[in-house]
Amino acid sequence: MKNKQTLPARDTFRPISSTILSNDWGVLTKHEYEIERINGEWQRQTRETYDRGNGAACLLHNPDTDTVLLTRQFRLPVFLNGGQLSLIEAPAGLLDGMAAEERMREELVEETGFLIDKLTHLFDVYMSPGSVTEYLAFFTGTYRSSDQQTSGGGSYEEGEDIETIQVSLSDAMNMIESGEICDAKTIILLQHWFIKTLRAATQNR
Repeated sequence: MKNKQTLPARDTFRPISSTILSNDWGVLTKHEYEIERINGEWQRQTRETYDRGNGAACLLHNPDTDTVLLTRQFRLPVFLNGGQLSLIEAPAGLLDGMAAEERMREELVEETGFLIDKLTHLFDVYMSPGSVTEYLAFFTGTYRSSDQQTSGGGSYEEGEDIETIQVSLSDAMNMIESGEICDAKTIILLQHWFIKTLRAATQNR
């Protein structure tokens, strides 16, 4: 992760105990610690963190058709919280110990079937810092129809059944407003691309 901040020189955090509550797909840990507040007071706190590793996400744009490449799949937490049967997302996956760009290229092939040589790293983002340790490395890239090597669809062994969709940027932005796209990483990537497009148009005036 770029520009990772180090802990302050002053000792403001005192760990007390850590207890693993679950270690299945990820590791759920209960932490007890003391932290020094801004006014100098020490406060004892208890929090739970979920660690499943770090990940990467990518938005691909086709300059020939002016479309972006997205996926649609079932997500159990989304279904349990709102009854939604599928979620539209940018391709993404866990790093599993690999370099972020290398892993993202593999994930693109696995999910969408597109083999992309060059990706541009944008930034790293903590998506739920109150409880999840994971950060996502965000990428953009260019794709063309000739880059498709397989049908994609994800990993059968991991229970993935992924549909690939291609939509224009304007349609994708409308899908955010309508609620059809409600995934945070996808919204961040689409808004970044939209801002980039607006800046380019302004500079070319």
